Amino acid sequence: MTHLFSPYEMMDLKLKNRVVMPPMCQYSVSNKDGIATDWHYTHYVSRAIGGAGLIIIEMTDVEPDGRISDYDLGIWSDDHIAPLARIVEACHTYGAKVGIQIAHAGRKAEHAAVPVAPSAIPFDNGSKTPRALSTAEVKDMVEKFRQGVARAIKAGFDVIELHGAHGYLIHQFHSPLTNQRTDEYGHDLTLFGTEVIRAAKSEMPAGMPLIMRISAKEYVEGGYGIQESIAFSQAYKEAGVDMFHISTGGESPVGVGPLGTKDKPGAHAAYQVPLARAIKHNLGVPVIAVGRLDEPALADAIIGNEEADLVAVGRGMLRNPYWTLEAADQLQKETDVPVQYRASYPSKK
Repeated sequence: MTHLFSPYEMMDLKLKNRVVMPPMCQYSVSNKDGIATDWHYTHYVSRAIGGAGLIIIEMTDVEPDGRISDYDLGIWSDDHIAPLARIVEACHTYGAKVGIQIAHAGRKAEHAAVPVAPSAIPFDNGSKTPRALSTAEVKDMVEKFRQGVARAIKAGFDVIELHGAHGYLIHQFHSPLTNQRTDEYGHDLTLFGTEVIRAAKSEMPAGMPLIMRISAKEYVEGGYGIQESIAFSQAYKEAGVDMFHISTGGESPVGVGPLGTKDKPGAHAAYQVPLARAIKHNLGVPVIAVGRLDEPALADAIIGNEEADLVAVGRGMLRNPYWTLEAADQLQKETDVPVQYRASYPSKK
C-alpha cells in the first residue's frame, strides 16, 4: 500500500518518503545581503537529520527589493550560491533531497522604498502603493527569475519551486484583482507566469521537476476559486510545471484593505486538501498538500487515499525538527533513524 513512508519518484527526483518541509521564511539574514547564515544551516540540516524526504528552502528572492523584508534570503548574486550549496550538501548527507522556492514579493515587499507590481494597487490601506512595472520591466523580471534558477542549479538543488501563491508577484499577475494592465500581460493573465516557467525550465536539467506553489482560492470579494485556479494551472502545466503545491489566500488581509473580504480561511485540519485533490484529479498532475496536516495519521491518510502525492508539514516541523521520525514511530513504519538517536526508539535498535 502507498503510505506516508513509501518512496516517491518523479522524473529524476527520488524521495525516501512523502514528507515535505515546506518553505517558511525565517527572516534571519544578518546583514541584509540575502546570504544564508548559520541559522539557516542549522534550521534546514536538523530537519534532514529528522527524516524529512524533501526540504524546500524558504522564499528566496530574485532582486533585493523583491523581498518581503531586508532579512530574507536572496538569489540575485553569485555570492548567494556557496552558502546555499553548503546547506544542500549537508542535507544530502542525511538522505534528504532539497528544493528552493524562487520568488518576488511584488507589492508585498515591505522594505522596498517603492514596491513594484502588475498594477498600482496597494496590499492594504497601510501599505505602500506599488509602481506598475512597464512592459519592458516585466520582461526584465522574467530574466531575473531565469538567472535566479541558474544560480540554484549551480548550488546543487534537486528541485525548483516557483512561488505563485500568497499574493506575491506571480500570483499578482494571474489574479484579476491585482492585474488591471492593458498590455499583453493584462490581456493574458497567465503570460508572466508561463514566461517565468519557460525561463526556469531553460536552465534546469531535463530530469529535474519544476514545482509551482499556487493559491487555489482567494479569500476576498470577487476573488477566484477552484475552477479559475484549475484553468490557470492548466496553462502553467502546459508551460512546463511538473507538480503543484496547493495553498490558498494571501492576496489581501482578512477583514482589511481596499479589496474587501469574502470569507476566511478554514481553521480546521486539512482544510486545503480538497483543493489539492481537485487540482490533482482534474489536471492529472502530482500535488503537494499543505495546511494543518501535523497529525501523522491524517498525513498518512491523505497519501493512502490518493488525495495528494506528498504532504507538507509546516508548523509541526517548526515545533519539532524530528517530526518525521516521530511520525514513523507512531505509524509503525520503517524509516532510518540516526544511530546516535536509536536508543530513544527501542523498535529501531
